[in-house]
Amino acid sequence: MLKQIEGSRAVAEALALCRPEVICAYPITPQTHIVEALSVTVKRGDLGRCEFINVESEFAAMSVAIGASAAGARAYTATASQGLLYMSEAVYNAAGLGLPIVMTVANRAIGAPINIWNDHSDSMSQRDAGWIQLHAETSQEALDLHIQAFRIAEELSVPVMVCMDGFILTHACERADIPTQQQVDDFLPRYEPRQVLDPAEPVSIGAMVGPEAFTEVRYLAQARQLQALELIPAGRGVRARLRPGFRRPAPALPAGRRRDRGDRTWLGAGHDQGRRGRTAGRARDEDRRARDHLVPAVPVRGGPRGAGRRQQGDRDRAGARARLRRHRDRRHQVGTASPPAAGLPGHRRPGRPRCHVGLAAQPAHRRPRRCA
Repeated sequence: MLKQIEGSRAVAEALALCRPEVICAYPITPQTHIVEALSVTVKRGDLGRCEFINVESEFAAMSVAIGASAAGARAYTATASQGLLYMSEAVYNAAGLGLPIVMTVANRAIGAPINIWNDHSDSMSQRDAGWIQLHAETSQEALDLHIQAFRIAEELSVPVMVCMDGFILTHACERADIPTQQQVDDFLPRYEPRQVLDPAEPVSIGAMVGPEAFTEVRYLAQARQLQALELIPAGRGVRARLRPGFRRPAPALPAGRRRDRGDRTWLGAGHDQGRRGRTAGRARDEDRRARDHLVPAVPVRGGPRGAGRRQQGDRDRAGARARLRRHRDRRHQVGTASPPAAGLPGHRRPGRPRCHVGLAAQPAHRRPRRCA
């Protein structure tokens, strides 16, 4: 059903259709609207026996999700920015235990200084934690990726992180196609856990191991990441099974735009991939004499070091590493980072007071003296 809806609300409706059994919630901007909408759905009784747990911190949210998943429940949580850092210890535990938890990360900058706006430093800080990361470009993609995430997580026994840009996607209203409950049920079967903690048959999980067993576990985590490369793409696996029921193309692995015309690939993630692709295309078309052409690739999936790079399909292309090529016209410069500041961190901008970043950036004669 097509409707004009806020990105967070669209994701909440998609999550409700996935029939989670435990939702662990702790508010942090900009993901709060997702868990707020889910709390209303649970209170109405639309999710049956789903348990909505208000925890005291992000660390507790992931800890509860770990316990719920280990006990055989379909578990979900959401966070952003410092909240993701706060739960970092438990994030690694979830991956090491192979628990199919799905978590939304509303990408937001990590302080200091405090910044609530969009940045990928939070999810990138957990790149090697063993989670699959799915990055959405639009609210529709975010909606679809959450439905796919449960299927991927449960087939591979690996946690999945769905990343959507804070405010730009979470709070923006745009048209989204919400599937029906029957469509989601046909795609996402009832969760059947591979292993369950049962008081009648007590076992220990996450016990201390030696170097050999630890290396084996990390190897298996990497192997599951590589299995995802076979599970997600079009033509087979999850994406192929999603399309017939939903009647629209599902998000795929990185898709290069006009890659046959370039010998350098630029890799990015998030909402502005379409704009960056058009900008790079204009820059390339206006400077056809340039030897190196910039070709953007849009990654939907990321993961531990090595696994993500295998998706690009540029292993045989010389110089396939990510690169930004400056265009003569600054209006066509690709990237979101602001131009480097002139001089030291304490530089003066026109019409703005002098600012310093940290004590080390202050001139020596202005630094406070140490107490004897």
